[in-house]
Amino acid sequence: MSVIQKKLEKIRKRIESAALRAGRDPQSVRLVAVSKKIDSHLIAEACACGQTIFGENYMQEAKEKINRLQAAAQWHFIGHIQSKKAKDAAALFDLVHTVDSLKLARALDKHAGLAGRTLSVLIQINVGGEAQKEGVAPENAEELLVSMGELANLKVRGLMTMPPFLSNPEDVRPYFRILRQLGEHFAQKGYFDRRDGFELSMGMSGDFEVAIEEGATLVRVGTALFGPRS
Repeated sequence: MSVIQKKLEKIRKRIESAALRAGRDPQSVRLVAVSKKIDSHLIAEACACGQTIFGENYMQEAKEKINRLQAAAQWHFIGHIQSKKAKDAAALFDLVHTVDSLKLARALDKHAGLAGRTLSVLIQINVGGEAQKEGVAPENAEELLVSMGELANLKVRGLMTMPPFLSNPEDVRPYFRILRQLGEHFAQKGYFDRRDGFELSMGMSGDFEVAIEEGATLVRVGTALFGPRS
């Protein structure tokens, strides 16, 4: 058994345990393997071990990998997008996690339409109010969602966040809970594409189990799978 396979199995078991602790179906949680700055051969190895979703942060790097691998995988964009990169994002990715402005949403909608496809997106919420981080403020999120309802080529699937970095995962729990509560509120108002549920992208290598306990459906794990990046 390869190192990647061993790590994947360990992460999957942790996901399953966290879901069961919360009384959730483990199948309701999907692993996004964060593959930024990771060589293509390691991504291919993870694919061979059954990993199907990969998350990229940098557009040019992602474009090269996607074109090179041609793997039967889903590609999620989880980094900040400049509007001028919206064309590539709309063409390459199955899900964009980081929409935080109407300008970006309109650019993605335009290019998705020109590409003849509908693009799934998440709204990034800055739950911690940190000036150095991207994301719409919680109090402004509903206005953005209302405006995005007019964009025909985007499907808003749910919410994403990057909470403050804290060494104790329990200290991050309140931020995950805030995102879940926002998601529930917006779902009741019908802002998401699916009436029977919505996505919550939250939790990384150090805190994904707590995120799952608070409702995460997508956990973004890189270091625990691929190791530290150079």
